[in-house]
Amino acid sequence: MTLALGIDPGTATTGYGLVRLMPDGELVAVSFGIISTPKEATPPARLEMLFDDLNKLLKKHKPETAAVEKLFFSKNVTTALAVGQARGVIMLCLQKAGIEPFEYTPNEVKQAVAGYGSAEKRQVQEMVRALLQLDSIPKPDDAADALAIAITHLNTKRYE
Repeated sequence: MTLALGIDPGTATTGYGLVRLMPDGELVAVSFGIISTPKEATPPARLEMLFDDLNKLLKKHKPETAAVEKLFFSKNVTTALAVGQARGVIMLCLQKAGIEPFEYTPNEVKQAVAGYGSAEKRQVQEMVRALLQLDSIPKPDDAADALAIAITHLNTKRYE
């Protein structure tokens, strides 16, 4: 029974999703949500909050493996830099916890979860709901994305 943490990085909002792969192949959502930081906080303070909250999450759930969404080129350079900084903090947390981080692009996640690399966000969210046998699509979107990343990772490692 492997517990995987999926992370959708951001400075303002980082989504997380913990999914357990059961011996029979069933995927079970253990926990999901967001780590959010106040926009009035300074960038270094926001990164520290992300660091602290992610470390608490790692200590509480003790995932064996983790996957983070790969940064893809953004038209907004400021946003890309902020996400890059958040990814750095996330990678540091995982390293310090002894968890090797794996990375997947948004298209890899869409392909793995919805079967189509250009799937719409709603299609991916609906597949996450179905695969995890949830009553409704996980909210907010960042948490659903993180669950999709965890599912992608578990299925990728299972078939390698």
